[in-house]
Amino acid sequence: MEHRRLGRTGLQVSWLGLGTMTWSRDTDEHDARELLRDFVDAGGTLVDTSASYAEGGAEALLGSLLGGAVARRDVTIVTKGGVRRTADGAVVDASRGALLDALDGSLDRLGTDHVDVWLVQTPDPRTPLEETASALRLAVSSGRARYVGLSNHAGWQVARAASLLEADPGLAAVEAEYSLLQRGVEREALPAAENLGAGLLAWSALGRGVLTGKYRRTVPADSRAASAHLAGFVQPYLTRPAAAVVEALVTAADGLDRTPAEVALAWLRDRVGVASALVGPRTPVQLHQLLAADDLELPRELATALDDVSAPTLGYPERLTVG
Repeated sequence: MEHRRLGRTGLQVSWLGLGTMTWSRDTDEHDARELLRDFVDAGGTLVDTSASYAEGGAEALLGSLLGGAVARRDVTIVTKGGVRRTADGAVVDASRGALLDALDGSLDRLGTDHVDVWLVQTPDPRTPLEETASALRLAVSSGRARYVGLSNHAGWQVARAASLLEADPGLAAVEAEYSLLQRGVEREALPAAENLGAGLLAWSALGRGVLTGKYRRTVPADSRAASAHLAGFVQPYLTRPAAAVVEALVTAADGLDRTPAEVALAWLRDRVGVASALVGPRTPVQLHQLLAADDLELPRELATALDDVSAPTLGYPERLTVG
């Protein structure tokens, strides 16, 4: 599997990353063990998790597998803080104290003394970016994180954080949703990350599973859209415009004798600025289907056709015509 530099850092990451959002809920220990082992055996290194996934259960499950299923040195752990789950829902807190407490909790659950990349999961409108950046800086200086970045932040926030961290330790990564069904990142966040030297980690590379084509006719009983806690996550892409993109993708895949998922991943892999495309297979069978994308080279005309059918709406100031 191809490995790429994360932005302008010296850290190399696999172009395909293994997401763990379903771990300890829809993915049990047996399947997680096999997923992790098979992913590493295929050359994968980047494993993405979060303190908020299954209220820390995903990190705990991953930590229980390190040293057994795979060696700690064989994986690049990306985790996130700043969101905690309560009985009343999610609470966003990117204050210095909350972030550093969250990082210590992540390290404890993961059973490691450091994470490779630590991200602030979502913007906190109540906390100044200056304070959030100070927590990121301290995480690196204390040895608890090797690299830091932001997740789900706007372009201006990426730029501001990069300026605050420019001298030391630098903004290494920006994680954002990016796929044929969600290209909003191309407006500002992706250009900002690229120009500031941060690598993009593209979460939900398969459009929350919709780009597999599984929802074209119905909602499978064992799918995320049929899950009580994930149905709302998938629903935004079960729309007529999304269906048009999926049909174009299926047509392209049929012409290449490949699966829609393989084509969608190859398209994303080849986008400028993308360091790693994150996928969240629930089972080893699903993982092996996705790994098949590794050797797929998309014909230029096909990639262009997919660009056109999925193009985001750009207006002022992204697209300014002077005449």
